[in-house]
Amino acid sequence: MRKFIVRRKMKNIEIDKVTLKNTDQLRDIGIKTFEDTFGTQNSSAFMAEYLKKSFSKEKVSGEISDKNSEIYFAKINKKIVGYLKVNFDQSQTELKDRNALEIERIYVLKEFLGKKIGQALYKKAIDIANQKNLHYVWLGVWEENQRAIRFYEKNGFLKFDEHIFNLGGDKQTDILMKKDLIK
Repeated sequence: MRKFIVRRKMKNIEIDKVTLKNTDQLRDIGIKTFEDTFGTQNSSAFMAEYLKKSFSKEKVSGEISDKNSEIYFAKINKKIVGYLKVNFDQSQTELKDRNALEIERIYVLKEFLGKKIGQALYKKAIDIANQKNLHYVWLGVWEENQRAIRFYEKNGFLKFDEHIFNLGGDKQTDILMKKDLIK
């Protein structure tokens, strides 16, 4: 497989495309950030089940290999501090619209929140959508995650629907939000 790395600087934040050689690193940051974000608000049994299923080596390597998904690390001084996963076409979790990009994940390590890393990852997602001439970007966000909801509202997203998210057997409500890119 030919190595393909996309680099972009936003202050001291580097955005690098994830490849299969980064599978373990992606698993580590995925588990850590998900636990940081949702661990205190959910039962440990549901969390453990979700993490086991969602961050298995097979699942993560499959996501990296998916031609309709892209994953990027955010790094500061070569340390991975967050990541972004976007989906296109049939790899979208819900809408599967050829004219849309789904932001499936933007996660940042707890100690790096408030340092514009989420904003850099969000900007990368919007840049990808614009390069592909897509009409809109959408995402799902847990109704209890007020910090993320405010972040997306600040960036012009509006609620358009809801869906159920299964967290290891616990059915939770996600708010679906969308931002139009075509005026």
